[in-house]
Amino acid sequence: MAAPAQPKKIVAPTVSQINAEFVTQLACKYWAPHIKKKSPFDIKVIEDIYEKEIVKSSQYLENYLWMNYSPEVSSKAYLMSICCMVNEKFRENVPAWETFKKKPDHFPFFFKCILKAALAETDGEFSLHEQTVLLLFLDHCFNSLEVDLIRSQVQQLISLPMWMGLQPARLELELKKTPKLRKFWNLIKKNDEKMDPEAREQSFQERRFLSQLIQKFISVLKSVPLSEPVTMDKVHYCERFIELMIDLEALLPTRRWFNTILDDSHLLVHCYLSNLVHREEDGHLFSQLLDMLKFYTGFEINDQTGNALTENEMTTIHYDRITSLQRAAFAHFPELYDFALSNVAEVDTRESLVKFFGPLSSNTLHQVASYLCLLPILPKNEDTTFDKEFLLELLVSRHERRISQIQQLNQMPLYPTEKIIWDENIVPTEYYSGEGCLALPKLNLQFLTLHDYLLRNFNLFRLESTYEIRQDIEDSVSRMKPWLSEYGGVVFGGWARMAQPIVAFTVVEVAKPNIGENWPTRVRADVTINLNVRDHIKDEWEGLRKHDVCFLVTVRPTKPYGTKFDRRRPFIEQIGLVYVRGCEIQGMLDDKGRVIEDGPEPRPNLRGESRTFRVFLDPNQYQQDMTNTIQNGAEDVYETFNIIMRRKPKENNFKAVLETIRNLMNTDCVVPDWLHDIILGYGDPSSAHYSKMPNQIATLDFNDTFLSIEHLKTSFPGHNVKVTVDDPALQIPPFRITFPVRSGKGKKRKDVDGEDEDTEEAKTLIVEPHVIPNRGPYPYNQPKRNTIQFTHTQIEAIRAGMQPGLTMVVGPPGTGKTDVAVQIISNIYHNFPEQRTLIVTHSNQALNQLFEKIMALDIDERHLLRLGHGEEELETEKDFSRYGRVNYVLARRIELLEEVKRLQKSLGVPGDASYTCETAGYFFLYQVMSRWEEYISKVKNKGNMLPDVTEVSTFFPFHEYFANAPQPIFKGRTYEEDMEIAEGCFRHIKKIFTQLEEFRASELLRSGLDRSKYLLVKEAKIIAMTCTHAALKRHDLVKLGFKYDNILMEEAAQILEIETFIPLLLQNPQDGFSRLKRWIMIGDHHQLPPVIKNMAFQKYSNMEQSLFTRFVRVGVPTVDLDAQGRARASLCNLYNWRYKNLGNLPHVQLLPEFSTANAGLLYDFQLINVEDFQGVGESEPNPYFYQNLGEAEYVVALFMYMCLLGYPADKISILTTYNGQKHLIRDIINRRCGSNPLIGRPNKVTTVDRFQGQQNDYILLSLVRTRAVGHLRDVRRLVVAMSRARLGLYIFARVSLFQNCFELTPAFSQLTARPLHLHIIPTEPFPTSRKNGERPSHEVQIIKNMPQMANFVYNMYMHLIQTTHHYHQTLLQLPPAMVEEGEEVQSQETELETEEEANPAQADLSSLTDATSSQESSASQTESTPNQTGASSSPEAIPTTSDITATVAGPVTVPAEANASQAVTPAPEETK
Repeated sequence: MAAPAQPKKIVAPTVSQINAEFVTQLACKYWAPHIKKKSPFDIKVIEDIYEKEIVKSSQYLENYLWMNYSPEVSSKAYLMSICCMVNEKFRENVPAWETFKKKPDHFPFFFKCILKAALAETDGEFSLHEQTVLLLFLDHCFNSLEVDLIRSQVQQLISLPMWMGLQPARLELELKKTPKLRKFWNLIKKNDEKMDPEAREQSFQERRFLSQLIQKFISVLKSVPLSEPVTMDKVHYCERFIELMIDLEALLPTRRWFNTILDDSHLLVHCYLSNLVHREEDGHLFSQLLDMLKFYTGFEINDQTGNALTENEMTTIHYDRITSLQRAAFAHFPELYDFALSNVAEVDTRESLVKFFGPLSSNTLHQVASYLCLLPILPKNEDTTFDKEFLLELLVSRHERRISQIQQLNQMPLYPTEKIIWDENIVPTEYYSGEGCLALPKLNLQFLTLHDYLLRNFNLFRLESTYEIRQDIEDSVSRMKPWLSEYGGVVFGGWARMAQPIVAFTVVEVAKPNIGENWPTRVRADVTINLNVRDHIKDEWEGLRKHDVCFLVTVRPTKPYGTKFDRRRPFIEQIGLVYVRGCEIQGMLDDKGRVIEDGPEPRPNLRGESRTFRVFLDPNQYQQDMTNTIQNGAEDVYETFNIIMRRKPKENNFKAVLETIRNLMNTDCVVPDWLHDIILGYGDPSSAHYSKMPNQIATLDFNDTFLSIEHLKTSFPGHNVKVTVDDPALQIPPFRITFPVRSGKGKKRKDVDGEDEDTEEAKTLIVEPHVIPNRGPYPYNQPKRNTIQFTHTQIEAIRAGMQPGLTMVVGPPGTGKTDVAVQIISNIYHNFPEQRTLIVTHSNQALNQLFEKIMALDIDERHLLRLGHGEEELETEKDFSRYGRVNYVLARRIELLEEVKRLQKSLGVPGDASYTCETAGYFFLYQVMSRWEEYISKVKNKGNMLPDVTEVSTFFPFHEYFANAPQPIFKGRTYEEDMEIAEGCFRHIKKIFTQLEEFRASELLRSGLDRSKYLLVKEAKIIAMTCTHAALKRHDLVKLGFKYDNILMEEAAQILEIETFIPLLLQNPQDGFSRLKRWIMIGDHHQLPPVIKNMAFQKYSNMEQSLFTRFVRVGVPTVDLDAQGRARASLCNLYNWRYKNLGNLPHVQLLPEFSTANAGLLYDFQLINVEDFQGVGESEPNPYFYQNLGEAEYVVALFMYMCLLGYPADKISILTTYNGQKHLIRDIINRRCGSNPLIGRPNKVTTVDRFQGQQNDYILLSLVRTRAVGHLRDVRRLVVAMSRARLGLYIFARVSLFQNCFELTPAFSQLTARPLHLHIIPTEPFPTSRKNGERPSHEVQIIKNMPQMANFVYNMYMHLIQTTHHYHQTLLQLPPAMVEEGEEVQSQETELETEEEANPAQADLSSLTDATSSQESSASQTESTPNQTGASSSPEAIPTTSDITATVAGPVTVPAEANASQAVTPAPEETK
């Protein structure tokens, strides 16, 4: 019986939706760019919007707020609105200052208003919450010093004159320390005297701003009670203020003078003694932020010079402070004589300082502090206003001994424990909104020292890994369902693939500490588990390798057997998790209790299910736990573990990377001098460009880069090209080019007369064609040649890459980045044969693409080596891994020795010269060389006699050896030609012996491991690896003595900052200097950054910023490739606005595939508006798991339409911006057409982020969102989405939402210029002869909505089936003798039935109605059986084809709720 028709679900609008509507109406009235007649500016609109707290609206800041701002209309609501909008832009990670740069006139006035408002009394016009917003705005300003407009305002607050805020005695002390500052200070005073009183007052206000802000903060802090309720506004204000202080301290330009002001205000002392620190819950984050601030205030750096301080210098500073305190005590305070006469080591601990100073009165303590210029002098006969606790803490905290930062780091456990893993302030949940602040370091433009740089990256990398570990633990442990058993123990009601209950755990070794350390050198334990699981899971556990990381977990559940686990409630209390500790596998134990080593030998077969693993525990963590057990009587953690959890090997390399960073911090990490300042973000950003390098190379051999002399001339526009030979026949590549090299010095004074001559000379290139020496008579001796006609910017990139220094190449989509990279590698290889080049990429896929192109060039394959596990995917029969190269060398050695044997035979020399490489060497020296020298003496020019051509061939000693080469070897035309051929033959022979000499080491080294190490360190000239492999294996590579001179990084904008930095340091310095000569980075910072799974690290800490992007922001010069050859010119226009002058290569206009139209579609790109379907737009079945059923169905309908016209399915990819939508579209494809042979599946259905770096001819894109723009606001995602298609791009979206988004305007203004309904030409088959842009001869049909498209495709499909059926019927008109009646038809039916049985899910579908025509009753009737689907929807359906039609379910689709529930629940990392 048919199911009854379901009533439509009416969804009530949310408050945010109502507000969004209100703002959209205002936008359309006042500022939306697509509205022609706008209403005049009205200040009341701003007041209204601010009052209702709706400030996240599109284009409000750009087109209304700032455009109309002036001192006359400035008000509180106006200021706050602008600040809120800027803060929101920073939260969303979109550019915030562009609008202000376009109209900078009123910014100084606006900024002064902000400063005034930040200092206003909290009970006045501005509330504390509003002042917190202002603090955040100021923080963004201080972190945007690269923007000139901001820097000009901020500089006045943080320059030397701010020392006006110091106490007079402290100021005098600081000026005395640095005599040069005294001079500057006097100059400042003089300038102040010349100013008029009003300007001077204004300037004094700005200089004292930060001092006054600190005092205001202290007053707010003191108003927080110890236990009574406190408003969260106060707590948030305090947190944001400390965040601002940390950011000021962590940047050298702001820290330089501010650190003294901060020290003089004793802010830290006030904070540590405040009530807020002692409030358990409210003060937790504040305390963590405070620790970070304390760390930065005492950072090991000289504030004025910016130089890092060594441990000795830090010790000296500490001793100076203590001794000055002792001197003051000795001179003025008799009660402190004991203290004054003690040695430093005895009195510099907190306990001893409290013992000496604790008994003193408050007044005495104040006097001691004033002698040290820490407090103002206490007038006679007056009591101090400070309480004793403050005075004592001030003196003690200033003089106590500090543990050095590197020591702290070395004592830190590398594995996270339960305390860190579930601390929301440092490892926030994935749904971080960006509202509050966090106790996390930030990666901005600049760093204090290399130590600071590494430390911030270390902490962030550790916490990002911790976040992933938390997800794994929560997933595995909750699957095991730990419950409380009746007897009080633990019982596991479930099982997990990645976790097992521990049967036994024993610590088997605690080794003695090294001298000077208090933690054991190593701690080992045995873990026994019972592997009563399926064979493949058992194999995974037994396959745990050395250095794999596992986690030991203790759970003590409180819930009885059978309790359901609720993912929405806190994890720890439900599971009863108590401890988490990390460990590293050493190996599995055999029957005799010995570790089974990894190696070529097969593993022993162990009996039974029980397996024991030997693991290394973290010695630092073990020492901390044991100390806690002994001193505080805590329980022994190591006797409680009951679960061991492993992780996927690909995601489990965090410990190795952290160890690498820690080792780097413990070594004198030598980056080349020419890079040091740039990496920290200081100095001249162009100082490492080749034009400023002292060792620039004048003459370079461009080898096969140029295809002709014309190509060379067009590659250097604006230069005069002088060719050394005049005969055009000789002006053929390869070319050597001599560039005019200007030394960096002596440029300032120019001779006026010689200036023109100088510029003329500077523009002249001397080109020398040269002939590559003949390499031998065989065809394979001819060098492979480049065939690509590089553009002039590509040539500039290649030239820069060949010169020493830092080269940054920005490669927009389709501009030939890989070709440029490969040519640079080839040219370096030929110009500097003794140098070694390291290639680093982000993904194995990119590395393999690069390698495949390198193999097509003239590079000897014995010099190529590929490290890591990705070499298995190389699409070549050759194996470039370490062992593959060893095998190649051994095989090649045998081949060459065979050649030696043949040569020996041809020369008639007795003996066995081809026995080893060594004997072959002697044979060459005594037999081959002697014959060659004798031959040369016979044929070379003798005095005045003309050389005889025939002699060259007659006397040639190797005729018999070269008998297998193409004959005749000698042409006999000219003496020079034949002589060159003879020398080529000898070069061929000589190369055999040169290679054998190189391979000789493989005869001496017997093991494969030794041979592979030798290849890596000595033989290979081009070594490739991924950035992850470099981080994992740094220790091993350095130990081997790995050396390289050049680094080339592909996909540099997708590599994490720290993973870009580590490859610079994979070798030990030579004599204290790095041997690195070139660093070439190729990437595109306008596309998506490295993937950071946790939003907090991505947004708050800016961890997604790659080193490449940071260098671009700092202003390092780049070569921008400017011609793309991937997409039609019209498609390129959708994203080329983001790049400098990105144009098209000629073939984009000329080739027929680019000039022909897309069959069946009127436009080559179109934005198709999709309204709500059944009253629903976007839906969110799980948090951040967005779906849009209407768009998903529309996209699939268009895909099916294209396939029915004849488009190959693999030329179409479907992309979307959210994982939820990806799963939904895959679902729909499975149901509609996945197994239908007439349609098939698209090449890929995936997210835009996953598709970066790939392309296809036709892209169908679903943008999903209908309420808020979401993360497409990140223009980089838009650029990737727009640049994947070569020939056609069709975007499905809610147009009204996206066209109002300011950041997307340049693309969407082009998209909305075309009709917003899909225009199709159903009668035009694929391929078409129609030119792109021509009016079609066939009829154009306009599709208004999704149900109409679905109906149309359905009918089109049915028509196709019918015509196919009629065709078969005509085929069946055969003589009865040949076929029984109905047999053919029957077989066809059977075939179709079989196919349907294989895919019942696809068939069992509701065939839906067109929502525009009210056929709900028929819709409810069609939900019966698969076989009725086709028939009931279309009266003309033919029974024999019903089964195939079932896979194309009718027009519209399953209700949104049904599909949403079927969609796969996202893995935690898939919430994009």
